[in-house]
Amino acid sequence: MTAAPGALPEQFDRIRQSIPSTVTLIAVTKFLSVDTIRAAYSRGVRHFGESRVQEAIAKQADLSDLPDITWHLIGSLQTNKARKAVEHFDWIHSVDSLKLAQRLDAIAGELNRVPQCCLQVKIVPDPPKSGLDLAELDALLPELDQLTHLKIRGLMAIPPQGASAATVRDVFFGARGLGDRINQQGFSRLHIDQLSLGMSGDYQVAIACGATMVRLGTILFGARPPSA
Repeated sequence: MTAAPGALPEQFDRIRQSIPSTVTLIAVTKFLSVDTIRAAYSRGVRHFGESRVQEAIAKQADLSDLPDITWHLIGSLQTNKARKAVEHFDWIHSVDSLKLAQRLDAIAGELNRVPQCCLQVKIVPDPPKSGLDLAELDALLPELDQLTHLKIRGLMAIPPQGASAATVRDVFFGARGLGDRINQQGFSRLHIDQLSLGMSGDYQVAIACGATMVRLGTILFGARPPSA
């Protein structure tokens, strides 16, 4: 059942309070109203995730009186939207190519901003999904370490749709191990201290595997309204 505009389902506080204080809860609010975001904010949520740049910009304008919100872009980002992403988001979770990373870095330098970023990685093969596979990432790490304005701090990994419980755990543990391996290489700028893992269906597993950020939508807000 979908909650009325601005109202929050009964499970909202229970789920929010179940997240350990060491894990950042990102409330995913794509297709949800500004009133719903305000309601979540009034319950203590400060991190909000959006998938569409233009939708987020409109909401941010309506919420400009709430200056302590941290905005996370969690959806795929095309290079032609990179400038808007740097202007309007504190975190970009979906950096999935060297080209995009370099574009974001150049724009960040022009705008004197330091966006926090996650590399979207594919721990197991998943052709339909964006992301850097492990061999590709290994080859690109020295170039990513040369970026001077983009602050690459994390990895985002999403298990394949319909994955078994064992595969889900492999993906999350694999991301944790990958972050450790990157840090052991002693790069000057590239350091992984955040793992963006877990959504409504698997966030508890993600937390057990070491997630520092979870992206929750349906389990917090109920079924989403149809997109426009």
